[in-house]
Amino acid sequence: MFVKILLQAAALLPFLTSTTSAQTACNNSPSLCSRAYNNMTHLGAHDSPFLRDKSTSFSTSGNQYYNSTVQLEAGVRLLSAQVHKNSSASGSDKWRLCHSTCDLLDAGSLTNWLKEIKTWMDADANKNEVVTVLIVNSDDASAADIGAQFAASGIDSHAYTPPSATVPKTWPTLQTLINNGTRLMTFVASLSETSSQYPYLMDEFTYIFESDYENESPSNYTCTPNRPTGLTTSSTGGRMFLMNHFLYSTALFGIQQPNSTYVNVTNAETGLGSLGTQLDNCTGVYGRAPQFVLVDFFNVGPAIASVDQANGVSSATGRKNVTTAQPDENATANNNSAAAGRRGASVVAVVVAVVVAVAFGL
Repeated sequence: MFVKILLQAAALLPFLTSTTSAQTACNNSPSLCSRAYNNMTHLGAHDSPFLRDKSTSFSTSGNQYYNSTVQLEAGVRLLSAQVHKNSSASGSDKWRLCHSTCDLLDAGSLTNWLKEIKTWMDADANKNEVVTVLIVNSDDASAADIGAQFAASGIDSHAYTPPSATVPKTWPTLQTLINNGTRLMTFVASLSETSSQYPYLMDEFTYIFESDYENESPSNYTCTPNRPTGLTTSSTGGRMFLMNHFLYSTALFGIQQPNSTYVNVTNAETGLGSLGTQLDNCTGVYGRAPQFVLVDFFNVGPAIASVDQANGVSSATGRKNVTTAQPDENATANNNSAAAGRRGASVVAVVVAVVVAVAFGL
């Protein structure tokens, strides 16, 4: 009888081990729990809420094929967005997620986007996930302006507050952030001044440096600091490294738009200008992998494969698979005349934005 009980218990061991591994995984891997926040590479979705899908009639200004929730489910852990001021609106609608201008592509209010992220973070399956938000402060919002939107969404309850306004010698581990209920890291580019009322809003360039973000050729990527100015590869002040890795193409009137034609190589592990190759290049320069990488169309490649390689993650848990295929935009547009009409309206909006910019010398 005793032997029978032992055999039954032994039969359960694989299931117990599997359950424990799933429960202790941080950012989709048990191996990342004990790592400091700055001792890993976080995959980032560049311009996360700006979509190139049916909802935008496949706007050529869109940077992602899938929304922020899908991005998070698939392993993205850094979400970036441009924030602009709508002077004619009030309250939470005043601060909008717009691509360059709100006439070009308006993805809704900052508050609603933060609510979407919070909803994902609050789900039981995601309680061990640390998420980073990078706000591009296009219209010089104050810390109070941005902080009010975080408070309105309720996501500030997850926010991490740094111990000081200088680069720390060490960052917390993912497990520490999870245990402390501070799973949201928030950076703003840039803040003219910080606020004691919203101490979790970290000025990006105090803590992070970036490589150049305007690339139109796959041979032009660099690991050299571009922002903030005055840094070199040998002197970065202890900042974390955000590697921009996306391509632009030039359209009508010299307007730059995300390059979706070459993205299958841009986000791949190998090839000219590939994500995997550039990660290796920059790791060689700094002696460690970049802490963040920003990509367009994250699912193509897929970009997560190169990030897993950089992190030494071989078997991620809790991720949802997203197709790496690009949508057939032309077929969809041809079968939907209304969509074609809206696409034309988008082009008009682009032209208007350019004319205004030229008129005002922007």
